[in-house]
Amino acid sequence: MRYIHLLIILSLLSSNFVTAQTEKVKEDFKPSSVNQLGKEFPQVNSEGRVRVRIEAPGANNVQLDIGAVKYDLTKDENGVWTGESAPQDEGFHYYQLNIDGASVPDPGTKYYYGAGRWGSGIEIPAHDRDFYALKKVQHGLVSENLYYSDITESWRRCFVYTPPGYYKDINKRYPVLYLQHGSFEDETGWSNQGHANLILDNLIAEKKAVPMMIVMDNGYAFKAQDKDATGRPAMVFEEVMMKEIIPMIDARFRTLTDRKNRAIAGLSMGANQTMRIAMNNLDKFAYYGGFSGTANYPSSDEIDVETFLDGAFADGEKVDEQLKVLWLGLGTKEPEPFPGSIGAFVNMLKKQGIQYEYYESPETAHEWLTWRRSLYQYAQLLFK
Repeated sequence: MRYIHLLIILSLLSSNFVTAQTEKVKEDFKPSSVNQLGKEFPQVNSEGRVRVRIEAPGANNVQLDIGAVKYDLTKDENGVWTGESAPQDEGFHYYQLNIDGASVPDPGTKYYYGAGRWGSGIEIPAHDRDFYALKKVQHGLVSENLYYSDITESWRRCFVYTPPGYYKDINKRYPVLYLQHGSFEDETGWSNQGHANLILDNLIAEKKAVPMMIVMDNGYAFKAQDKDATGRPAMVFEEVMMKEIIPMIDARFRTLTDRKNRAIAGLSMGANQTMRIAMNNLDKFAYYGGFSGTANYPSSDEIDVETFLDGAFADGEKVDEQLKVLWLGLGTKEPEPFPGSIGAFVNMLKKQGIQYEYYESPETAHEWLTWRRSLYQYAQLLFK
């Protein structure tokens, strides 16, 4: 009996030792790559932990809020609060500081529009970050384009990526990818968080992608005088896209205007929007990409194809003929409903005999590294 007790004690001591060793923080922190100029914090270590520091002598409680977890910070004698998170997944993450119950951006990092607000963001260096790195290659231009929307009765803007060489050969025309952000984000997302321009710069330099334009608009478009079923202003992004954005882009830029030179894609909410736009306008698009989404699709194997998108997928042969690429991607760590929803959609495609491309981003969830990798894969298939 004593022998058994001794084994239990040794086992517990061993377990505690392993836990302590596991929780020990590696002190190899370096300033984040997206810090504001000259700011030492926030920092990231080789484990992917995020360390923050903020001066708040009058505060009683300060926390780091990242990855849906709040971590308590420790206050020193000078009123400076410091602490770190558990290891985070590779890639870009939104975060904030919570000071006595008030959520505020970290003054040390650049700000990004996500979660419906301008707030903090941080990069956990990814092992494959080379494909979106800033390199010594020819670079395209991301321009801000303002336009008045008669449909929404408001000023709107989109960002347009023109590839290297666009302003040298004034007679050359280019295919266009219309690329949409996710929910509670905006038209800045794909160039700021997504590095879409750098991804294309590098692909074009390596001759892995056709030089193309990318148009990044705001997916939130409402018609005040029209109401949806809940009584809110009706979402009219498809109408804005087809009647205003595409004609405006074709008028302002040297585009190839036939359907074989027009692609569309989006992430999450943007995947839903662009799926409906593409399937309702197959005479205008030959390529579709859904990153972490397809449509508001049931997480079920039983799908009523006839009613989905007004039967857009009922004729699989027609869809195959018109869509040169139907591309789907998601992260291996995505939470429900995304795996179930996309899985159900894939089953429907198989049932209808519709060809598709499918990609899984390893060890990423519903986040920007998933979508950067998705764009990298998708762009290589376009306009070829």
